[in-house]
Amino acid sequence: MSGKKVIALVTDAIHPYSRGGKEIRYHELAKRLAARGDVHVFTMHWWDGPPTIRRDGVTYHALCRTIPMYKGARRSIRQALVFAFACLGLLRHRFDVIEADHMPYLPVFACKVVAALRRTRLVVTWHEVWGDDYWRAYLGRLGTVAWCVERLAMRLPDTILAASAHTADRLRAVLGAGADVVVAPNGIDLDLVRAASPAATRADIVVVGRLMEHKRVDLLLDAVARLRDRGRAVTCLVIGDGPERENLAAKARELGLGSAVRFRHDVAGQEQLYGLMKGAKVFAAPSAREGFGVAVLEALACGMPVVTTDAPDNLARHLVRRSARGRVCAATPGAFADAIAAALAEPRTGVVEDWVEQFGWDATADVAAKAVLA
Repeated sequence: MSGKKVIALVTDAIHPYSRGGKEIRYHELAKRLAARGDVHVFTMHWWDGPPTIRRDGVTYHALCRTIPMYKGARRSIRQALVFAFACLGLLRHRFDVIEADHMPYLPVFACKVVAALRRTRLVVTWHEVWGDDYWRAYLGRLGTVAWCVERLAMRLPDTILAASAHTADRLRAVLGAGADVVVAPNGIDLDLVRAASPAATRADIVVVGRLMEHKRVDLLLDAVARLRDRGRAVTCLVIGDGPERENLAAKARELGLGSAVRFRHDVAGQEQLYGLMKGAKVFAAPSAREGFGVAVLEALACGMPVVTTDAPDNLARHLVRRSARGRVCAATPGAFADAIAAALAEPRTGVVEDWVEQFGWDATADVAAKAVLA
């Protein structure tokens, strides 16, 4: 044995099989934590082949078969229950600390049982706090029960790693000022962003993210339609995939945007993504809910002006407000169209603001390692 601590990272989705902010976070941090500990990722069986593989110095274990994480536009309760039960399989493995993703909540309870039986610490990464109002909007009357589950899950870890300072504030509002909450913000691969060249494919507006209802790509499509009604022949590139894929394509057709909006569900890597982003003039972030806003940070690192909404649960707005070229507007098609038009009217400088440099993954890994290996 190397003498390094064994770190069990527990998350139901991993990069590159599932693409999103949390998957990128675990992908980047696992590689960096592997320089300081023996890292084992416990997840679903996303890959072909044996249930245990090793990649980039990290060992990946399949706790159960891959189950779709979404049923329609919502997270699957069945998937959460199955993965939570599968997490009890951690008892068959040796480790010194568990670091788990907070979504979809139920696995946190299983990880707490394992940590208690093994007498090890439990650290949980918390991306966003939903709260009672959002849960009610999401699930109706059942939302109150879900909020109770979320609050209970918050009290289980020994330490919480908050993905943003604003998420940390929301956690402390529930748990109290003395809660062990450490801010370990999401980051980006700054070297890869710098190396990416603008793609030959160009667009006036680009949006990146999972195609889900709360991402509000429908709001962007309405704004694009309004701009074209005003005589602005803007084009829009939508990058991502998800449950709303067909609905959004149908809406674009209904709005007569067939030639103006292109959907890309096939972007394979981050360098290709950054090239497509740099090939656009304005980055749109219409989401109603973001725990941090990795795609927004990536756009700012590409030197792009960003337009987002003032939705209360859209914590990406705090990043945009820090940018001299950022615009935060009301979550209405008219206001979003106006903000995009204003951003398009300004000359594109491509200059990256100095404060963006603080969000490299190495800095986040330092914070996470200190908390996990304490």
